[in-house]
Amino acid sequence: MRRREFTAGLLSMGGGGLATTVRAADFSETDAASGVRVALERGAAAAVSLLGKRDGFLGNPKVRIPLPGFLNDAAKLLKATGQQKRIDALVTAMNRAAEAAMPEAKALLVSAVKSMSVDDARKIVTGGDNSVTQFFAAKTREPLSATFLPVVTKETEKVSLASKYNAVAGKAAGLGLLKKEDANIEQYVTGKALDGLYLMIGEEERKIRKDPVATGSAILKKVFGR
Repeated sequence: MRRREFTAGLLSMGGGGLATTVRAADFSETDAASGVRVALERGAAAAVSLLGKRDGFLGNPKVRIPLPGFLNDAAKLLKATGQQKRIDALVTAMNRAAEAAMPEAKALLVSAVKSMSVDDARKIVTGGDNSVTQFFAAKTREPLSATFLPVVTKETEKVSLASKYNAVAGKAAGLGLLKKEDANIEQYVTGKALDGLYLMIGEEERKIRKDPVATGSAILKKVFGR
């Protein structure tokens, strides 16, 4: 393959200020695409592992799933009337549901990475802070939502307050106090679980970019080494 310049200009993935220029003198577009695939696959696997365990969501303030907007404010009032245990049980169940769904994500994420084109890789390299999130969201959000929803539903049904959430949330949405997509607890948790997954994938990928040598991968060192 004729080597061509695969210019990323300044690579600013996240707030770390990492700046790298990818040039043809070092490797081809195929090399670059291979490096991005390896980085994303490793990042996805690490994110699933971190989130798909007990307290992966509940114990991580970056991705912990709260009650949405208006209901979170209402929950504070309920806690003041002695309902704290029930509210806490619901929030715990929501986060446990997200944790339980995570292992289902790995196969779809890996499949998305393996099918990534050179053009996809270029967009990720030049796309800025949220290019990884955008890539995975575009490729996997819809199928993962369908995969997560039954798992989330099974977990949230264990808490009696979940059905009451849907009743109250539905009325709140009708009054414009809550987003329509947040009016169903199963759909809300599924959406937040995916948001958390993509966030953590991005963080894991940035770690690889920051210190590719530590990965022990020759292609990652070649593509992302400074």
